[in-house]
Amino acid sequence: MEVHHSHAAPKAAKAFRHYLFEFLMLFLAISAGFLVENLREHYVEHKREKVFIKSYVEDLKQDTAKITANIQLRNSKILIIDSLIRLLNGPDPNQDGASAYYFGRRVTRSTLYQANDRTIKQLKNAGGLRLIRNQKASNAIMIYDQANDYIVYLQGREFEELSVMYPLLARLYDGNVLETMIRGMEINRPPGNPGLRTTDRELLLDLTYYLHQYKTTSIVIITRLRSLMLSATETMQFLQKQYQVN
Repeated sequence: MEVHHSHAAPKAAKAFRHYLFEFLMLFLAISAGFLVENLREHYVEHKREKVFIKSYVEDLKQDTAKITANIQLRNSKILIIDSLIRLLNGPDPNQDGASAYYFGRRVTRSTLYQANDRTIKQLKNAGGLRLIRNQKASNAIMIYDQANDYIVYLQGREFEELSVMYPLLARLYDGNVLETMIRGMEINRPPGNPGLRTTDRELLLDLTYYLHQYKTTSIVIITRLRSLMLSATETMQFLQKQYQVN
């Protein structure tokens, strides 16, 4: 009896191994592609993160300078308010009319502090906060941003208090005299000894009350600005160390 040997099984096994090898090679190629793409995206995002951080550090540097200047401005404003309160509640407010006009006009000069929000706006609008992978860095940025928001809120209150004073100031001061005091951005003392429009005691007491409120709000803002300065300095130093930026 003649016996025939079948070669189908070895051929099938060889074909299977060939297809398995091709499948593994294709799988490895795709996986390698994904890995390279992920590494590339990781590299690009890391560079973008560092760019954002460097820009944010520059904003903090500007903020610290602005905070220092604003605190000085507010301290000067408080001295002016104190002087005006003493003068208006003295025996004769018209005794030193030039100072009364000068202090009254200086009180309305703006003391607005505005943080440099260039980078934080970009981070928020572009969804860039997700790029800040360092959780401590992200937290520090958000805490500082919230502290700035509270300063904005307090300054809103301050503006409202100043707005309430305007009608009283209009009744107290002669606008024609005020016109002689402005030279560009400068406020100068008026010539001579101009008199106030009125020395009505009730009006002066009302104005004194609002001046007091206005002053105390500014004191609160100064306290918050000092805390903000500390936060800005600590955040800046931390980010410079973590990301090796200047």
